[in-house]
Amino acid sequence: MAELSTIARPYAVAAYKLGREQRALGKWSEMLSFAAAVANNAQIKAYIQDPKVVSSDLQATFLKACGENLNENGQNLVRVLVEYGRLSIVPEIYSAFEALKAQDEGTLDAQIIAAAKISAADTKDLVKRLEAKFGKKIEASVSVDPEIIGGIKIIVGDTVIDASVKGQLQNLAYSLTA
Repeated sequence: MAELSTIARPYAVAAYKLGREQRALGKWSEMLSFAAAVANNAQIKAYIQDPKVVSSDLQATFLKACGENLNENGQNLVRVLVEYGRLSIVPEIYSAFEALKAQDEGTLDAQIIAAAKISAADTKDLVKRLEAKFGKKIEASVSVDPEIIGGIKIIVGDTVIDASVKGQLQNLAYSLTA
């Protein structure tokens, strides 16, 4: 889904800049969260994707569904998205906005994938090490994936630290064929 995130990013950046300029990042976060929830509603999603729906009807319906949860700037964003046929990417805009907000606040999201369940103490120690490495507060989510055979894989933003057995075997296979 890299394509959707690429399309959503400029809208998220614009909303973020406006929110920061107006000192209303919290309000923008709430508006985008609500709009994303509306856009993810099965009936609304079907309505957005229906080619027979006229854009003015789509805009009116979406704004009515959002009601008082969008201020004038939020409504303008919806109007622009409808005009360019991009209303379906509101959830991606919200995700990109939250990533920008977290980055500005000095936090990074980390995905920790382990072959087996790791203890809370080990997770805490790992988070401390990641915070030292990246110089920012780390919000970690831990998941278990037995397919990595053993070890751990960590994803922080664009950085991937693969210390899994599966990753090491793939590297070895690549180096043997190259």
